[in-house]
This record gives sequence, C-alpha cells and structure tokens, in this order.
Amino acid sequence: MDDSMVDVLIYLFEHYMDDECPPPADQNALENELTDAGFSAGEIAKALDWLDVLAAGADTETPGYHGRALGSIRIYTDDECAKLDREGRGFLLFLEQIGILDPGSRELAIERAFAIDAPQVGVDELKWVVLLVLLNRPGLEAAFTRMEDLIYSDAPVYLH
Repeated sequence: MDDSMVDVLIYLFEHYMDDECPPPADQNALENELTDAGFSAGEIAKALDWLDVLAAGADTETPGYHGRALGSIRIYTDDECAKLDREGRGFLLFLEQIGILDPGSRELAIERAFAIDAPQVGVDELKWVVLLVLLNRPGLEAAFTRMEDLIYSDAPVYLH
C-alpha cells in the first residue's frame, strides 16, 4: 500500500470516531492493527506522534488571540506559502470567513500541516488536518460538525 501519515490519520478517524468501538488501549495492539491494515511502521509512528503533539497543544489558547479579531488578515511567511499553496491558504481563509475556524484553530492547523512530512500539503489533506484540530479543541463541537459535513458532503466547496 502506498500510504502516508495522513492516510493513517484518516483510517483512525473513520474507524474510531463514533465511540462505539474505541481504539485499543494498548499502543502495541493499535500499531499491530494498523500494520495489518497495510500501513508501514514509519507512517504509523509519524501519525501517532502527530496526534500526541496535537492532543498536547489543542486545549491551549494561541498567544495574542482573545476571541475573533474582526477585520484582521493572516499574512503567510515564504515557508508557509511553499508548504500551503494559494488554494490551501484560500481554503483556510474561507473556513474562517464562514465561522468554522477561529484564529487559534487556524494557527494550530497550520502548525499541524507543517508537521506532515511532505513538501506541500494540499486542500484534501488540509481538510483532515482541520477536522482533527477541531475534534481536539474543547468547545468547538459545532465547528467540528460543520467541517465534517463539508468533508463528507458530495457538494463541491467553492472559494470566493
């Protein structure tokens, strides 16, 4: 299987999100299950580390942000522009404009996108990063539900 760390994250989300079947409590059992599903040990380790870092930082407030700063705009560095193309940056702006992302969640999503071992993160991967960020941020259940609907809906997302 030609897998990536994001594929492992998607697998974990789709198999354990409903809480009807919790993931194995033992990390070795989880790693064995993921190996049996066809993922490489390296990608499994990266995905689990990625989730650990997300969980550690998801409930902290982003410095400098206290609520929504109306009229402000995010300026991206050259490195950020290289990792997140124009479509990805536009997608993040779109999510902010429709109220799915707040500035703190956006920053966490950008940080987690940078942790993906790929030269560039596309919109498809970014959708999953945002979904996992929202899942791990307390108080953002409505935003998470809207993002999940956006991912699983058949309707295309239009960026204006």
